[in-house]
Amino acid sequence: MDVLKLAGFKGMGGGGMGGNMSQMLKQAQKMQEDMAKVQEELLTKTVDASSGGGMVQVVVSGKMELVDIKIKPEAVDPEDVEMLEDLIKAALNEGLRKAQEMASQEMGKLTGGLKIPGLF
Repeated sequence: MDVLKLAGFKGMGGGGMGGNMSQMLKQAQKMQEDMAKVQEELLTKTVDASSGGGMVQVVVSGKMELVDIKIKPEAVDPEDVEMLEDLIKAALNEGLRKAQEMASQEMGKLTGGLKIPGLF
């Protein structure tokens, strides 16, 4: 019951379940619709991240996809390709972390901070 209260559901009260159960189902359906809307909105939102003091910059979508990458010419050293690879990995991992955090914050607004496994 405490989980339901955290999710915004009203208590059962009075021992009767008919009207209260109907109300709970309506609230659950509304939450589901709101979550679908937030997930759709996340598709259009992006986060920026960089590494190497801005040598590599990435843009990652709320869908956890790389949208854009910029590499400054001075980051490209044919003698040290491994450094460029590390900069790209660092920027991309930071971008993905930020996108995940953004998605969690948006979903948290709906669930009141309640963690629901499998959402994000």
